[in-house]
Amino acid sequence: MAPRRRDRRSRRDPSPSPSHPSGPRASSSTPRPRPRLAFVALPLLLLILAALHFTGRLSGPQAPRTTPISVYERGLVKRQVSADEILAEHDRVSENRSLRHFPNPVLAYVTPWNSKGYDMAKLFSTKLTHVSPVWYDLKSDGNKLVLEGQHNYDAGWVSELQSNASLVVPRVVLEAFPGVVLLKKKPRDKAIDLIVSECRDKGYDGIVLESWSRWAAYGVLDDPKLRKLALQFVKQLGEALHSISSQLSTRNHLELIYVIPAPRMEGLNNQDFGPEDLLQLADSVDGFSLMTYDFSGPQNPGPSAPLKWIQYSLTTLLPDKGSASRGYSHMIFLGINFYGNDFLLSKGGAGSSITGRDFIHLLEKYKPSLQWDDKSSEHFFIYSDEGVRHAVFYPTLMSLSVRLDEAQDWGIGLSIWEIGQGLDYFFDVL
Repeated sequence: MAPRRRDRRSRRDPSPSPSHPSGPRASSSTPRPRPRLAFVALPLLLLILAALHFTGRLSGPQAPRTTPISVYERGLVKRQVSADEILAEHDRVSENRSLRHFPNPVLAYVTPWNSKGYDMAKLFSTKLTHVSPVWYDLKSDGNKLVLEGQHNYDAGWVSELQSNASLVVPRVVLEAFPGVVLLKKKPRDKAIDLIVSECRDKGYDGIVLESWSRWAAYGVLDDPKLRKLALQFVKQLGEALHSISSQLSTRNHLELIYVIPAPRMEGLNNQDFGPEDLLQLADSVDGFSLMTYDFSGPQNPGPSAPLKWIQYSLTTLLPDKGSASRGYSHMIFLGINFYGNDFLLSKGGAGSSITGRDFIHLLEKYKPSLQWDDKSSEHFFIYSDEGVRHAVFYPTLMSLSVRLDEAQDWGIGLSIWEIGQGLDYFFDVL
């Protein structure tokens, strides 16, 4: 299969134009400025907003409404759920944000292009053992290697998360040509040094490394020699990070979490990450972020992460209780999507990813009837716009709860892509 990449959901913001400003709202009692002042103030305001957007953060976000009881006690986690109920409850969360329903590790991704994630990470940091801001790319520049993304670093945000005992492990995507970092010792050592030095300089608790999909695209995984060198690179990086002590990590060293694709249901091929790969890396890696989402696409509209596919993926990586790999189940972070998809049910197919804001807009506009699909354990709804039928798959409290129960049964953690795209009350199930 062609490798899939999470970043494809950032290709554009599919949200409809809001009927009100998306930034802080002006008070209705504030007098309207005179036209002459407006011409001066508007450009200045646009410059300020542009600067805030560039940093990926907005100060003073509107916090979710709170309630004394959780979504479970409010009876909201169920199959029969209505659009009106979601509209009324989605921005209400339990006032006890420190209560954890899910006891295993939780890794939450945060992206610079979705500022809400930064705020959610701080608000719900006690539920998140690891937070991974998507900040870095290690690239080739001629014969040199360059670590891009240092400008994203926010010392105050990192410090606040760490003060609440969340490990900050930024994602690093290995974009460099495999021939540079795998075949030659000096560039390989340089790549590892750039990553380790950035962790030491910025005070991170480790990193999340994504390279498997790039290696698949370059054909590395089809060549046994190159595949072995690729695994050795990950092991060497893990050993380098493990040589540095960490005050927050329970493992007492900087951590390496490695991103791995979910096996497809037609069986393993060279581009898949299998149980043998897991066993080779297990002693040098602290966890595996398993991408169990993006099961469907525009050409085959359907659920984002069918439960049977999740179960198949876990069974493939951790075959049975008697196998050696099964003992490493605690290292798996099961991928959970906080985004959804809006598919066109027309010839040829098309569609786009949607965030919680988009989902709420669709519920407000079309008031659809949500249906529960027993086969995938996901909710969906159908609506028509200008004569074109759409199918929308977006997480609900029930679909999330089912997957968290599955993760607990396996003794594994969660990796959420990504928390800025979800509804506020999703955090109540964690």
